[in-house]
Amino acid sequence: MKLKKIVMAAVAAGLLVAIAGCKEKEPDHIRIAMVVKNLGNGFFDAAHNGANDAARELKNVEIIYTGPTTPSAEGQIEIINSLISQKVNAIVISANDPNALVPITKKAMGRGIKVISFDSGLAPEGRLMQLNPSNADLIGTKQVQMAADAIGGEGEIAILSASAQATNQNIWIGVMKKVLQQPEYSKMKLVATVYGDDQSDKSYREAIGLLRSNPHLKAIIAPTTVGINAASKAVVDEHLVGKVFVTGLGLPSEMAGHVKSGAVREFAIWNPIDLGYAATYAAYEFVQKRPTAHPGGSISAGRMGAIAIDANGEGAMAPPFTYDKSNVDKFAKIF
Repeated sequence: MKLKKIVMAAVAAGLLVAIAGCKEKEPDHIRIAMVVKNLGNGFFDAAHNGANDAARELKNVEIIYTGPTTPSAEGQIEIINSLISQKVNAIVISANDPNALVPITKKAMGRGIKVISFDSGLAPEGRLMQLNPSNADLIGTKQVQMAADAIGGEGEIAILSASAQATNQNIWIGVMKKVLQQPEYSKMKLVATVYGDDQSDKSYREAIGLLRSNPHLKAIIAPTTVGINAASKAVVDEHLVGKVFVTGLGLPSEMAGHVKSGAVREFAIWNPIDLGYAATYAAYEFVQKRPTAHPGGSISAGRMGAIAIDANGEGAMAPPFTYDKSNVDKFAKIF
């Protein structure tokens, strides 16, 4: 009888150890899905490169890079449904719509999948963290300053954005409108805001429309890599180089030719490679349940250092960097 009790106690102790081991065991192989606004976008291709850099450093991470062929919430919802079925560990997403995606990302989180948004954010209830590439005020202000420098602080300007639902674009445009109310920009007038849906052909048509319907236009601000490229081409095609300047957020590899043509004096962007890299690290930290990975805490992002998470679950990286004829060729070789 005594021997039986000893055996039962040993078995029970063994089970407790096994259970404790299961609770503490970290995933051997972590699959992080990067869901971008649309495939074939140079900005997100560069972010993918950064994600792969992070995966190599972390060693046990696999990146699944995916997105719809055209930027739509419906396309991203379909993809996330598939990723839930695949039981990925985390989803890192740049959202085409901040609210429409919330039900599906909440479903993903309910299945234990960690959801992080980056670049264009999800509403707070649909994610654990939003990683902003920079501070919204700095981004919006920078774009107005570049436009002002190009046109001598005086004249009509227009904005060519991505989709009307893009979270980041709308925040930046809101900042731009506030900045334009400041006394130093009183001689600049915003005459139109149009949307190219981050599609090259539509963005080009919208830019042509701006140029033809606003004969006194002096500058186009495009806070989107697709839009700034399309607007620059439109200015060249309409023979308005030197009369209308384009600025905003662009990739050096895509903008070098437009800087040389004179359609663009300067533009800005953060490093999308670093953004994809840091977003991957953030997802990894949440999957591993790091004690500081929560609102009010921070995540460790490898070579990018620690990134603080505010009370709203948002973290921000560096201010946007300016590119012009003095440095665009150097960075065009990188991204």
